[in-house]
Formats: sequence, C-alpha cells, structure tokens
Amino acid sequence: MFFPKEMTEIELIVPSKDLLAVTKVLSGRGVFHQTDSNYPGSVSESGSTGTWQEKAAAYASLERRLQIVMQSLNVDEGRPPSSDFGSMVDIEKVRSSVEEIEEEVKKTGDQLTNERKHLEQLENALRQLEPVAEVDFDVSLLRNSRYLFSMLGQIPAASVDRLHTSLARVPYTFLTLRADAQKPVVWLAGTKSNSDVLERAARSAYLDPLILPEGYKGTPAQIIETIRKEIEETRKNISDLETALAKLADARQQKLRELMWQVHTSRVLADAIVRFGQLRYTYVITGWVPRDDLEELTQSLRFASKEILIETLPTSRSGHNANVPVALLNNKYLKPFQMLVNTYARPRYGELDPTILMAITFPLIYGAMFGDLGQGLVLLLVGLLINSGKLMKSMRSLGLLIAYCGASAAIFGVLYGSVFGFEGEHFTETFGFEFHPVWISPINNILGILGLAIDAGIILLIVGFLLGIFSHWRARDWAHLIFGHNGLVGFSFYISFLALLGNFLSRTPIAPKVAVAIGMLPLPFPILALTFGLLIMFSEVFIHLIEGHRPLIEGKGIGGFIMYLVQAFMDWFEVVISQLSNTLSYVRVGAFAVAHGGLSAAFFKLADLIGGGQHGAGYWIMLVVGNLFFVTLEALIVGIQTMRLHYYEFLGKFFTGGGMRFEPLTLSSEKEEG
Repeated sequence: MFFPKEMTEIELIVPSKDLLAVTKVLSGRGVFHQTDSNYPGSVSESGSTGTWQEKAAAYASLERRLQIVMQSLNVDEGRPPSSDFGSMVDIEKVRSSVEEIEEEVKKTGDQLTNERKHLEQLENALRQLEPVAEVDFDVSLLRNSRYLFSMLGQIPAASVDRLHTSLARVPYTFLTLRADAQKPVVWLAGTKSNSDVLERAARSAYLDPLILPEGYKGTPAQIIETIRKEIEETRKNISDLETALAKLADARQQKLRELMWQVHTSRVLADAIVRFGQLRYTYVITGWVPRDDLEELTQSLRFASKEILIETLPTSRSGHNANVPVALLNNKYLKPFQMLVNTYARPRYGELDPTILMAITFPLIYGAMFGDLGQGLVLLLVGLLINSGKLMKSMRSLGLLIAYCGASAAIFGVLYGSVFGFEGEHFTETFGFEFHPVWISPINNILGILGLAIDAGIILLIVGFLLGIFSHWRARDWAHLIFGHNGLVGFSFYISFLALLGNFLSRTPIAPKVAVAIGMLPLPFPILALTFGLLIMFSEVFIHLIEGHRPLIEGKGIGGFIMYLVQAFMDWFEVVISQLSNTLSYVRVGAFAVAHGGLSAAFFKLADLIGGGQHGAGYWIMLVVGNLFFVTLEALIVGIQTMRLHYYEFLGKFFTGGGMRFEPLTLSSEKEEG
C-alpha cells in the first residue's frame, strides 16, 4: 500500500491458431498492460496485419454508429452480458443489423427533429408578436412591398431621438403604435430607394423588427391565435413521436446492448492484435502484469494454448524504471487522496506512494484550520450525501474527501471548544450549559496557536526530508542522496538552520518548540550551518563527480569562475529562502484557526446590531447566514490552502512523480484507476 504494485514483464510467443483464445484471456482478466511489439518488418507475407487494422477500424466505426443510435433512443450500454463472446463477430452480419435499426430510428428521429425545430420557430414568432398584439392592422400587407420599405417592432425609448437624428436627411414615416415607458411598439416606413439608410438607422437605434413567418395573414391578434393552435398541434406530434421512440427503444434495447458488447469486444480484440508482433506462423506479445496476478494469468494462458511460450522478467522496485506502468493498491476509501496525489503527479514505479500519508495529513491540517463541531458535522453530512449520489452528483468523486475533512473539523471543534461559532461564555449564556475547549482556544491564545502551527510544519518538513532521503536510497541515486537539496546535506543544513532560528526566537512567545529543542543540543550549529551551506553551494560539482560527469563552468578564466561563484551563492540563497518560507507557510494553519474564531465573533456582533439580541428573529437569521458562509466559502478557501501546503511545501521534499499509468487490456468499456 506504501508502494505501487510490483510488476513483471512478460513476453509470449503464440501460434496463429491460438491467437484469438490467448487475446481473449489477456483482455478478459484486466491485468495485462500491453506494450507495442509490432515492430517494422514483423508483418507476414500475407499482409494480415493490414487486415487486422482494417477490421479494427470497421469495428470502431460500427461501435460509434451503435452509440449514436443508443443515444437517440436514450438506451444505456448496461452491464456486460453473462454470455461469453468467444470469437469476433462477423462485420457484415452486424452491419446489416445496425443499418436495419438505424433506418427505423432515423425515420422517426428525423420527424421528431423537424417538429422540434418547427415548434422553436413558432414560439419565436409568438414571442415577437405578443408585444404588438393590440395593433389593429393587417401586418401581412407589409411583406414584399414593391415601393415601400416598412419595419414594425420594438425600440428602446431612449433610442427614439437617435433614430430621428439618423434619418434627418431622408423622408420617412414614424408612428408609435403602442406607448410604453421602456420599449414602445413603433412602425417605421419610407421609400424603397432609401431602404439601406432606413435599415442602418433602425439597427443603430436597436429597433427589434418583427419577422413574420410566411403564410400568415391578418392582425397580430389573429396570427397569434393561429400560431397558438399550431403550437398545441406540434407539441402533440412531438409527444406522439417521443412515445414511438420510447416503444422502439423498449423493443430494440436488448438487441442494441447485445450488438454493442459484441462489437465492443471485437474492437478491443482487434486493436490488441494490431499491436502484436507477427512472424510467419506465430505472434509476439509483450507487456506488464502485476506479480500477484501473474500465476493465475499464466495458468489461463497455458489452458488456452498448449504450445504457447511464456517468458517473464521480474522488475525490481529499486533503480530507475520510467518505462514500467504504475498500478496503485489503494482501496475505495482512499480514492479521494489518491486523486489528490495524481493531480500533483502519478508515482513512479518503485517510488513511495504518498496516498496513505495524505490520508492522515490532509484531514488533520484541514481540521486544524476549520475547527468547529457544528460546521464540521454539516460538512460530514454533505460529503456523505454527495458520495451517495443524492446531492451534487457531478462532485461525487469529492464526497468522501469532504466527509473526511468535515469529521476532522468536528474533532478539532471539540478541541477548540467551538460549535457553530459559539465559544466559551457566549455558548454558556446562549444554551445554558458549559462547553469548554478540550485543548486550546485559538482566538484566546493567538501566539500559542501560531507557534504550534510552525512546530507542526517543522515536523512535517522533517518527515518530508527523511522520506526524500529514503527515496534517493531506494533509487540508488547516491549523488542526490548525499548532496541533493533534499538529501543528507540539505536535511543537515535545515536542522542547523532550525537550531539557529530556535536560538534567535527562544525568548519570544511565537518561538517554535521543536526549533528551540534542536538548538539546545550540544552541537556547534553555526559551524555546521556554514559547512553544510558551503556543500550546498557547490553541490552541483559533487553531484557531477559522483555521477562521473565533468563539472562544467561556463566561460573561461577568472571571469567564468566568478560567474560560477555568483550562481553557487544564489543557489544557496534560494535554498535558505525556500526552507524559511516552507517553515513559515505553516503559520497559516494557526492563522486560519484564529481567523475562523474572529469571523464568528464578527458575525455575532453583526447579528446583535441587526437582530436586536438573542431574542430577535433577525439575530438567528443572521447567524444562519454566517454559518452558511463558513460552510461554503471559508470551507473552500481552507481546502485550497490545505492543498497548497501539501503541493508546494510537503510533497516536493520526497515525491517527484512522472510514472506511467497502468492501463490493463480489458473488454469492459469502463476502466478503474490503476
């Protein structure tokens, strides 16, 4: 669970006659990560590789067509059928079945699409005519006039003067058919020869013209009545067509799902075979399998083919293995933290998977910043509802994370003595019984909570350094293990830096206790800091020497050497600033805990002013609004800050990522995170 699954490289030599049986075993188990072994020159004399490519393309085309038909009928793929598709389906036979269903769906679907477009046009025409319904004039007379340009519509009242100004040099008629303070209904008319000028002026004055559909005559009221009757008839037609499609979906649902899974299975098999290396009578298959699944897979392969040749090569987790796919071991309860880690980077093969660590530190830091029993329980309930799919289904992947953070916030609420913002005497006065902090009240001990936050940050950073050293040791990266910024030299410099910081702040209330304790050790920390600082300055030289590379200094002579010294000093200065900022960044944990209490107190004061005390309804309404603010906006901000502390301060000390995703060959259309 602390490392990705151990992988084994596998190579298979399969006789042509057993090709489909073996491919089916590899696809059906969901444990084989295929690599491309179809190297140049592997195509047989018969050119069958090209044939497999054509088959794969044909199956993919059929699968897309089936998906379109199923979307039209609102039919989902369903679960894989219990029947076992042992061979690939005949393309022409399936194509004829697909075309038959497509023809049935297309006829009704096209009619439904046309009716919906017609309904949209009618509703648009109705919306345009309703503002001029009181106009007693046959508007159809305005259409296709030979000598008269005419425009009927609505215009913003503020733009009427602009229209008159724009038309000052041409003859025109402008009538207000219905007065309105915002948008009067007007009629603009003029000669056909001035139509361009009239149209530009109307557009610049934002005159919204009435566009009357063809075939309608009479006054606007008469046309509106006709359109409403057509809308009712069109809606009935749409309902009938939707019912027909629903009946068609019920009748064809089982057949469509069966065809979809047959075609999908055939497409997956064909895609896999295209990537096989092909000799004259055999196929070469290469890939990766988790070690724990290897024995069961090999047994199934030998059962499928008596003549198969299997060669396996276990892959050590030590060293650099960038080409090895990474399959993670985490269960469903750790999925939210695995998602957070993968957002930062996917672990490399053999690298420590920080998911377990994130599962501990993320809720812990979140709860410390957002400690409130009542608001935490609300977050816990909301997270569980989201995870169950009963609330905000689009955020379901975050449900458990929100629930974990809410539970942690509730626990810290008990430690801080805070329930929906009520603390101490205020809680006792309101509810009639006492609820004291089990540990500390941030708002009443500001410097103490800030010092504790820095102490927690120091401990996490030390853990990060130690894990980084461990990772370099596992990778046999001796150069960075010793002289890297996150290696032994970097860690030793950080310890010396903490000792000096502890001695400097030892008499201040905010002094971190961990740094003070380190500074009390009987060691010459100023000399150690200077020594390790010099080693950091020239770490690049030592790393190149250990790796067998020649240390390069840009430029020649004294000028090049001075430039190198400047760069080395800036490298050391960057390390100092980075270590200081990383340590002080954890102050925000205590600062947010204090701010949470301060904002709560501010909302109580505001509730007193607006609601007239605890006996007024406005007081409690204001408190509900305040708590909604905390549970939404502040909870989100705290989540972002918690991610920042992990991504920028913590994970970078020991975690590089860049691993290849484990993508097993599978017949299922859905793939779990691997």
